[in-house]
Amino acid sequence: MERQNRVIPGAQAIARAAHLLRLVTSSGTNGAALHDLAHTAGLTRSTAHRLLSALRAEGLVDRDEESARWMPGPELFLMGTVAAARYDVTPLARDIVRSLAVKTEESAFFSVRRGDETVCLLREEGAFPIRSFVLSEGLRFPLGVASAGIAILAFLPDHDVDAYLDRHPELSEQWGRPHGETALRTRLAETKERGFAINPGLIVEGSWGIGAAVFDRAGRPDWALSLTGVEFRFGPDRMAHLGRTLLAHAHELSARIANARR
Repeated sequence: MERQNRVIPGAQAIARAAHLLRLVTSSGTNGAALHDLAHTAGLTRSTAHRLLSALRAEGLVDRDEESARWMPGPELFLMGTVAAARYDVTPLARDIVRSLAVKTEESAFFSVRRGDETVCLLREEGAFPIRSFVLSEGLRFPLGVASAGIAILAFLPDHDVDAYLDRHPELSEQWGRPHGETALRTRLAETKERGFAINPGLIVEGSWGIGAAVFDRAGRPDWALSLTGVEFRFGPDRMAHLGRTLLAHAHELSARIANARR
C-alpha cells in the first residue's frame, strides 16, 4: 500500500489549539496569563489570543475579567464527565492514595500517562508538617522527569523508550543535565532493578520523590503512584521502607484496575 504523506488540512491549527488547551488545564485553579501561554506554546501573542478566543467561544476555556487569566471552561467539565465513564480510574485509586499518605505521612499522588507526559490526577497530604509542593492535580511533566514519569518510562518496552528519547532531545536543555539521555538511561535501569523510581531533588532542590508504575491487564504501565517530601525524610534507612510500602500499594491498585476492566 502506498504510504500517505499528505498533511491533513487544518491539522496545525487544531494541534496548536489542543496544546494551548492542555497548558490552560495544567495551570490549575489560578489560570494562566496570555504571555505565558504564548511563550510556552511558541506562538505570538496575537495567534495565541485568537486560538484562545475560539476555544472560549466553544466553552472549552474561560477568561477571568479581573485578572485576564485564562482558565478551563465549563464545556470541559461536561466532556470530562462523559469520558470518565471509560477512562477514569481515580475512584479505584482514591482510597489507595489516601492509605499511602497515612502510612508514610508524606504527600501521595496518582498520575496517568498521556502520550509523552504524565498528568497528576489525585493528591493526598500526609501528616508530616513540612511538605513539598512540586506536584498538584492537573500538573504535567514529561516522561522521565518526575518520579511518576521515570517509573512509567522504565517499564515501557525498549523500543518505546528509544523512540521517546529520539523525540525529545530537548530534555536536558529544559530540565538540566541529569535529564540527558545517558543519565536518564542509567536512572531507568536502576528503576527496573529496584522496582521504583527515585527523583533526588532534580526538579526542585531538596524535594525528593519516589514513584512506582501501575499496570493494566496487559502489563502496560499506564499510571503511577508517587510520594514526595523533603530530602531528610528520604534517607537510606527510611527509603527501603517507603519503597516497599509504595510497591505494595501499586501492586494492589494494578490488581484492582485489572479486575475492574474485565
